Amino acid sequence: MAGCAHLDQVLVTELPESVPGCEDCLAEGTEWLHLRICLRCGHVGCCDNSPARHATRHFESTGHPLIRSLERGEEWSWCFVDELGMMLPEVTGSTRIPPSPLMP
Repeated sequence: MAGCAHLDQVLVTELPESVPGCEDCLAEGTEWLHLRICLRCGHVGCCDNSPARHATRHFESTGHPLIRSLERGEEWSWCFVDELGMMLPEVTGSTRIPPSPLMP
C-alpha cells in the first residue's frame, strides 16, 4: 500500500492550545459537529458530518491536502488527495475546543 505523497506540506506541527470553534461557522453564524485543522495553514474547519463541511471546502478552495482531528482522544490525520488516514507523530499537542453546538 502506498503512503501519502503530501507529507512535505505539513507545516503545522504544534497544535494550538485552544480554538473558539470552526472559523467559517463562527463567521457565518452556523453550527459544527467536529473540528479539524489544516496542517498546512492552521485553518480550523468542521467535519463532513457538519452541515457546512468547512474542512473539505477549505481543501477544495486551497488544495491544502492534510487535516488532523482536534477532537479529544483523536490523533488521526487525513489526506484528501490520497484518501488516506494516518498517524503523524511529528504533529504534537492537544487543543481545548468548545462543545459542539450540534451535540445535545
